[in-house]
Amino acid sequence: MEFKTLLFERHENVGVLRVNRPEALNALNAEVIREIGECVEKIKADGSIRCFVVTGSGDKAFVAGADIKEMAEMTSEQALEMAERGQKVMELIEDCKIPSIAAVNGFALGGGLELALACDFIVASRKAKMGLPEVTLGLIPGYGGTQRLARSVGKGVARMMTLTGNMFSAEEASNWGLVARLTEPEDVLPTAMELAKTIASRGPVALGLAKRVINEGYDKVQFEALKLEAQLFADTFSTEDHNEGIQAFIEKRPPQFAGK
Repeated sequence: MEFKTLLFERHENVGVLRVNRPEALNALNAEVIREIGECVEKIKADGSIRCFVVTGSGDKAFVAGADIKEMAEMTSEQALEMAERGQKVMELIEDCKIPSIAAVNGFALGGGLELALACDFIVASRKAKMGLPEVTLGLIPGYGGTQRLARSVGKGVARMMTLTGNMFSAEEASNWGLVARLTEPEDVLPTAMELAKTIASRGPVALGLAKRVINEGYDKVQFEALKLEAQLFADTFSTEDHNEGIQAFIEKRPPQFAGK
């Protein structure tokens, strides 16, 4: 895969999507958003990638936000189009059956934090800084940040982060449950890759269904969510992966999942 603003690497069945604008602290502009969407679509179509990691080039920033210069002369109509395009790409990542991990190696601000939140979980450097600074520019988040952040850390912390526009440490974010794993700076990508390889070794169909029941069940009352879980649990019994997983366990060997 070749892109102008991204780098994509493949390590067996794990992909690494790297936003590659270090001179702009990997800020998101329209081209980056478009290429992230294209890259995720290609990952989905590939069929052999079982997990992917999203990160940023350099050691300063994951993604330091949106490209402010691009928004300087934007009208309300253009801003709506921008938000809807960005939200569509974030939803593409969140709803993708292939799990994703954000490896946050530096600043994750505004659209950068929104990108990280769209991934299944976050591995962050202890030196990383996170926040939604849009209100300092007279704006609000537009790529789903207000909604995913509140669902991740609760309304109170989400309000504090959004309304102050301040940056917060990775340690604070970890204490709030926003960061799943906190590492030394040099260990961010290796830790994310280790987790990705573990996930990639699991049953692909089951991974997609597990993501679905967590995401869809979260907004349902528990009774309805449990019904969905039971149905999707039952659905796994009609898959080849289920048969392979059970047989491999009985035969005391690693499973060879086909994703069917």
